[in-house]
Amino acid sequence: MTISLDNVIIATRIFTAIFVIVLLLSFRKKKELGVFSLAVTQELKGLAILAIIFGHVGYFLAVDHRFLFPLSIAAGVGVNLFLFLSGYGLTMSALVKNLSPWQFYRRRLGKLYQPLWLVLLLFLGLDLVLTGKTYSLIYIFRSFLGFFPRADLFTDINSPLWYLSLIIAYYLLFPLIFWRKFPYLSAVILYLAGFFLIRYEPVFLEPVLRLYRVHILAFPLGLAFAALSVDYRNSRWPSFFRDLWQRRPSLKVFFSYAYWPAFILLSAFIAYTAYYSRVGGIRWQEEIFSLLTAGAFILLFLIKKTESRLFYYFGLFSYEIYLLHWPIMSRFDVLFCFLPAWLAMSVYLVFFLAAAWLLRFIIQKIDLKN
Repeated sequence: MTISLDNVIIATRIFTAIFVIVLLLSFRKKKELGVFSLAVTQELKGLAILAIIFGHVGYFLAVDHRFLFPLSIAAGVGVNLFLFLSGYGLTMSALVKNLSPWQFYRRRLGKLYQPLWLVLLLFLGLDLVLTGKTYSLIYIFRSFLGFFPRADLFTDINSPLWYLSLIIAYYLLFPLIFWRKFPYLSAVILYLAGFFLIRYEPVFLEPVLRLYRVHILAFPLGLAFAALSVDYRNSRWPSFFRDLWQRRPSLKVFFSYAYWPAFILLSAFIAYTAYYSRVGGIRWQEEIFSLLTAGAFILLFLIKKTESRLFYYFGLFSYEIYLLHWPIMSRFDVLFCFLPAWLAMSVYLVFFLAAAWLLRFIIQKIDLKN
């Protein structure tokens, strides 16, 4: 369902003010040094999931799209950030740990499927009890496999999970095509696999091909970026970021004189490309502008001298929040019905963090028992 809100401009201003104040209060001096530290990747994931939530609420849940604007304009950027970081993380791990395909699947796919299955059981039960809605056995079986060939906002059990099908496909292909000595070739192969899938236009994927088309490049780019940043054995390629980091005197000069100009320019660039995003226009332009915005965010987070605990914690639980957020707000909402929109949105963010923590806690308890 969609929701009609009163005083959306005022509600947006109040929520934005609260969000910005909490965000600023969460900043502290960066503790973990390094070019692409774990803290930076978690912060970027936090930014991505918040952008996706705001976009889903502002453009799909609220009737008046002015709600949460301009926080709501970067959902596609958030998806590209997730895909880029997934490609980066898998490659970093593969360059350090030489796992067999079976070992890879057992480690990686379990982390995807366990939360997914619990969330699907939760929403199947809630749909049956609260709305009387049921699904076919084929649909349920397909969902538990992680295959979501549709993304209907109000008829599918969890429409944003089209993204999960894409990630699972990458996970299945990755250990089969990844070549440690030539990771860049693996990135090209993954891109070509996605390109030809879209080019072929299989009928069973037709409802989601429009989404795949604007996000097919991000994962291979993450793979290539990771290949640049790791000094792995028998490498025939220079470790670009390692060499850059060794030139710390020159970096100190940069941070002394060029930090704020670079920060301001990157921020202005992000504002421009996010606002003039080409969404709904020519496909390749939308994809490029989204990737440019995501790339500028990555550079901004790499150079900034502080870290945000707000972004970090949302990033830490980003996958669980992604699984939970849309059905709760679109089918089982009670907050927007009874609270001012700015307060409902604030409470939802806190609730999603708590629910995601609880979901992870349950999974950890199940793993310990096994």
